[in-house]
Amino acid sequence: MFLQIDNSSFVTQSVGLFDIMQKGGSLMWLILASSIIAIGVFVERVMYYYRSHLRVGEYLVGILNLVRKHHYLEALERCEEGYGPIKVVVQRAILSRNLPSSELREVVREIAQLQVPKLEANLPILATIGYISPLLGLLGTVMGMIDAFIQINQKSGAAGVSDLAGGIWTALITTAAGLVVAIPCYVAYNYLITRCHHLTNDMERAGIELIHALVEPLSKEGTNTQEKPTTPIQSPPSSTVIPS
Repeated sequence: MFLQIDNSSFVTQSVGLFDIMQKGGSLMWLILASSIIAIGVFVERVMYYYRSHLRVGEYLVGILNLVRKHHYLEALERCEEGYGPIKVVVQRAILSRNLPSSELREVVREIAQLQVPKLEANLPILATIGYISPLLGLLGTVMGMIDAFIQINQKSGAAGVSDLAGGIWTALITTAAGLVVAIPCYVAYNYLITRCHHLTNDMERAGIELIHALVEPLSKEGTNTQEKPTTPIQSPPSSTVIPS
């Protein structure tokens, strides 16, 4: 004798996003808020890096030619074509052109260091969300299992599947949601860190090349003054006294 199952008794039920949020418990709203913040940080950083990205070689060609010709005002106007930390470093180097070479290098180095926090802004938020999202999911799993055992205790060990469903839903949904948020956050963070490093390298390259262009004329003038022959000072002819 075989057991026959009537397939008509099974009803397909679609579960929407709001239903998942309710079954996942209160932690799901915290995970959702974290995901929205992470998306906002990623979009803001991508837009900032896109605007700050410059082809350093093409950007510096005209500026370096103007600097070598001592057309500093035109070089400053050419700097306005850029945006972001590279533009700030180049402008400050041109404005500090009258300083000695050692002080000029120090000024450019300090300006470049001040631009690094602007490049790394909000990245710790993204890293933190990527780190705590799985922990929130794990916390939801523990809370769901606690709820399931509470139901078993209240039913004196005779709890049915429907009684345990709420706790199991909370455990599974929060774990999945935490991983769904954490994995893209890690990928986005590594991508943004790579873009940040590229911009930092371009900023350092722009500062070094501009320092060389500003210091080179001074070094040539110094060597020319050293190689210039000095004419000996001739003493005036002594007047001869004719004896009377």
